[in-house]
Amino acid sequence: MILLQLFFSFLQVGMFSIGGGYAAMPLIQNQVVELHSWLTMAEFTDLVTIAEMTPGPIAINAATFVGTRVAGPLGAVVATFGSIFPACIIVSLLAYVYRRYQKLPALQSVLGCLRPAVVSLIAAAGLSILQTVIFAGSAIQLSAVDWIGAVLFLAAFVILRIKKWNPILVMSLCGAARLAIGLVMKLPA
Repeated sequence: MILLQLFFSFLQVGMFSIGGGYAAMPLIQNQVVELHSWLTMAEFTDLVTIAEMTPGPIAINAATFVGTRVAGPLGAVVATFGSIFPACIIVSLLAYVYRRYQKLPALQSVLGCLRPAVVSLIAAAGLSILQTVIFAGSAIQLSAVDWIGAVLFLAAFVILRIKKWNPILVMSLCGAARLAIGLVMKLPA
């Protein structure tokens, strides 16, 4: 019975959380705190923190955490599956429609119009991250430049574009370099 409740609770979250993980949080709170009392509000706050810290989508991390908490590993699988099931169905239907009608000029025209929008959204996100790295989230001024972050960014960019290294390796190396530089800079002279 509890597994069905977990599945249907997170199925609702997966179906109605339009707008990403942060949009899903009120729905998850409603399901796990208010309707089923699986977590207290303090525990839910911890859940949000853990879901943001761990890699992957926030809603899926939250489903896995709640499922584990309520019904162990099987609960984690059931809640996570409930959360992703609607997206799997929608993506499968869209893939079918695309494969079937990909040669239609109308579909190619729609996709052609969407490409610049998608590229601009990705570029905007990238520039936002770049501003956070280089200017530490503050105003764009030469005095606010984090030179270590800027050099690591340029090095990572060159290595990824020219050398074609694995992105995960490059991110790990940049993180280790930043940590090492930070530790060396704090050593007493």
